[in-house]
Amino acid sequence: MTDRGENSPSPQRRLAEPAPRILYVTAEDWAFLSHRLPMARAARDAGFDVHVATRVQGGAAAIEAEGFTLHPISYARGSLSPVATLTTLAALRRVNSDVAPDVTHHVALQSSVLGLVATIGRRIACVNAFVGLGYAFTSNSLKACTLRVIIGALLRRLVDRDGSVALVQNGDDKAALRSLGIPERRIALISGSGVDVKRFTPLPEPSGPVTFGFVGRLLDDKGVGTLVEAFRLLRKRGSDACLLIAGTPDPANPGSVTQAEAASWNNEPGITWLGQISDIGGLWERAHIAVLPSRREGLPMSLMEAAACGRAMIASDVPGCREVVIDDKTGLLFPVDNAEALASAMERLAAAPDLRQRYGAEARRLVEQKFAADIIGPQTVALYRQLLGARG
Repeated sequence: MTDRGENSPSPQRRLAEPAPRILYVTAEDWAFLSHRLPMARAARDAGFDVHVATRVQGGAAAIEAEGFTLHPISYARGSLSPVATLTTLAALRRVNSDVAPDVTHHVALQSSVLGLVATIGRRIACVNAFVGLGYAFTSNSLKACTLRVIIGALLRRLVDRDGSVALVQNGDDKAALRSLGIPERRIALISGSGVDVKRFTPLPEPSGPVTFGFVGRLLDDKGVGTLVEAFRLLRKRGSDACLLIAGTPDPANPGSVTQAEAASWNNEPGITWLGQISDIGGLWERAHIAVLPSRREGLPMSLMEAAACGRAMIASDVPGCREVVIDDKTGLLFPVDNAEALASAMERLAAAPDLRQRYGAEARRLVEQKFAADIIGPQTVALYRQLLGARG
């Protein structure tokens, strides 16, 4: 019988130790479910007690079905109103007090800034996920440039503290944070939140005209305007291709299309606007090719899920997109905001079923090797444990 030693904890003592608590802070419940669920499941399966603070718009049952504790909060995403900001801060302070998390995981820029402020004075490890960096870093408008200066000053003060780390999804975003003055030791890079490769599996191509699929918020920064313009050019060249657009306008974002504009696309030949959808796999059953003409991404879940389904892809040659779309291997890249170049790429892939098959097979392989949930989940949990260990 092996001697355990006097200082070795008994099994009963280990079982009695409380599970570490993690609190995810995100603006929208649907965004948590569509983009953060794999990492939250990994934390749960690793023994964490998972809590979620978010604005609830219909996702409560799905979140609670995972065994997570939901904390509805008032969240005016994108608002610069002092009243809305203070209301959200107060809500986050209350949740932190009630939950007493060991780790908070703030998702996106606004949640990270507000969440870090809300944890001041509390002994909480903080993961601050900067997923694509958003409007302040993709626009050159006066408002965006002003926000960039303010955000940079805030982040330098808020992130550079014990137990805090900035989490990015690609090397370009890491460089951007370093340019703002965030120390290297405070930045971690993990490639996304993980794709469920058992749910999203390779699909045969559908019959009928070649169909392109877009999934995302209907924003200028997502390139939806460029996509519609490129599709019109493609149809003018005599193509009978179709375009499926899944997503909704985002009134909180100054670059959003209007509801009326989105609805008008249904009146154009070949275009179907689907609105918000829950069955992403069902969309890729209907589409041959995934398209994302974004101006910047962290790591686009829409493309990774399409890749897992074995779909060839077309994307703009920008940070985040080129992590998934490797030119002439998993798809085609084109210069950002260039509708003519996008139309040509769409035309090329529409006419090349063998090329689509080759790209799709390579795309699936890439997801399995680099972006699958069973790869990303353990990396994320290891980061949580590292921060807990550093906290002592």
